[in-house]
Amino acid sequence: MAEDGESGGTEDRKPVSDEAHSAFAPPPGTEPEAGGDEQPTSEFTVPQGLPVLSGPEPEGSAFTPPATYSGRQSPPAHVPGHGLPLAPLTESPWQDRMRTMLRMPVDVRPVPEPVQKHGEGGPAVGRVLDLTLRIGELLLAGGEGAEDVEAAMFAVARSYGLDRCEPTVTFTMLSITHQPSLVDDPVSANRTVRRRGTDYTRLAAVFRLVDDISAPEVEVSLEEAYRRLAVIRRNRHPYPSWVLTAAAGLLAGAASVLVGGGVTVFFAAAIGAMLGDRLAWLCAGRGLPEFYQFVVAAMPPAAIGVALSLSDVNALASAVITGGLFALLPGRALVAAVQDGLTGFYITASARLLEVMYLFIGIIMGVLVVLYLGLQLGAAPRPEEALQITQRPLIQIAASMLLVFTFAILLQQERSTVWIVTLNGGVAWVTFGALHYAGGIPPVPSTAIAAGLVGLFGQLFSRYRFASALPYVTAAIGPLLPGSATYYGLLLIAENQLNKGLGSLTNAAAIALAIAIGVNLGQEASRLFMKIPGAASAASRRSAAKRTRGY
Repeated sequence: MAEDGESGGTEDRKPVSDEAHSAFAPPPGTEPEAGGDEQPTSEFTVPQGLPVLSGPEPEGSAFTPPATYSGRQSPPAHVPGHGLPLAPLTESPWQDRMRTMLRMPVDVRPVPEPVQKHGEGGPAVGRVLDLTLRIGELLLAGGEGAEDVEAAMFAVARSYGLDRCEPTVTFTMLSITHQPSLVDDPVSANRTVRRRGTDYTRLAAVFRLVDDISAPEVEVSLEEAYRRLAVIRRNRHPYPSWVLTAAAGLLAGAASVLVGGGVTVFFAAAIGAMLGDRLAWLCAGRGLPEFYQFVVAAMPPAAIGVALSLSDVNALASAVITGGLFALLPGRALVAAVQDGLTGFYITASARLLEVMYLFIGIIMGVLVVLYLGLQLGAAPRPEEALQITQRPLIQIAASMLLVFTFAILLQQERSTVWIVTLNGGVAWVTFGALHYAGGIPPVPSTAIAAGLVGLFGQLFSRYRFASALPYVTAAIGPLLPGSATYYGLLLIAENQLNKGLGSLTNAAAIALAIAIGVNLGQEASRLFMKIPGAASAASRRSAAKRTRGY
């Protein structure tokens, strides 16, 4: 707009923003009178006597880098020693970069150029926020941690030019707020997560989409991002339901062999787990809540174990029930809950822990009902059998790897990640066996150390492939789950030995927490030692320390 005969070209070119003025510039309408005090000069003013380049300085933004500078030609943040090239694992993925930005205050975050290009009118704020929420919904529904969901949402919004964004994630609600500047009204949007489902193939596809959106060398328009997201949502699960049922049976059979069972116990546990899985599917089709699904799914393995104890078959009934418990224990939800608590998302962590508690109580009710009926019918289970595990290293290693393999199929993982997580689970069981059985270390610290290796290797694999760490971690903790301690406690409670039973269940809870804390500690160790040193990582450490201390 031109006033008093002046041209309006300058006003059309430079945006009106409160951030574009110098901190020493006087506000409009407060210019000093003639003969008054001179305004303070900038410390970057050229001293008198030095030559000044002739010609007008080209007009540009205060945030535009000099013409001689190129981000792609800048030196790396860390220059390795001579003869020691950087491995690809030391590259900082977008999760770490966005996590660093989230832990910094809004006013000190750098303002880079948008990664994705858009028209002259700027980004469509409403559509960008909607796309961000839809991506966050799929990640949260798939079991991703709250901090990683926030990092993904922030990466998407920032890539499309909305740098002043604040995503917020709770157990069932996602929201994001964008404020263009300090004088503009903020724009907020939210979305509710109503359905949850475990599908790590879909989770990996969403991570690839976020990686492409946040990569400078890949151009993904809003329309293309919506199209790819729609394809991800429409894709069917990679494994049919009968494969999942067979995998549940093999998982229970492998777990029964892991705790001392033989061939008969293997097939008995497999049949019980498959019956429980089919009953759970039937209850889900009738719309029953997940709590009752777990109650029903826990009954068939316990019933088969009681039937073996009533018959003259020479088989470990405790191993059959323990194998069925391995197939039901909510290890994935427990790890996510503890991870959210350790990273400061206490509301989400509390909700997830409450969910784990309800599912665990459902398993306890299903097993206790069957055990009580068995005791009334004259079954004489021996509680000490649950803790007398025969040491068979080679057979147990093979059983643990089969357990992890089938667990990965139940989690709907991509075929390319199944073998990697199987190897990771085998390493975890070998570590636990060497520490507990051979070294005599108590089960809780042995489990924590083995779970720490799972988290470390899982995070390294995910960094190598720039993907989520869940497909490389969740199934690998399967052999470490406290199935024996859980069954032992339930059997003692059924026999009216409440003190011993509650003590065993407390031991099982301690092992479960050791698994979750060990996994999180291994992941944090990999981020600590594999991140590129530099200003960004220093800011991340400082901001994380402030956040942890609460000020």
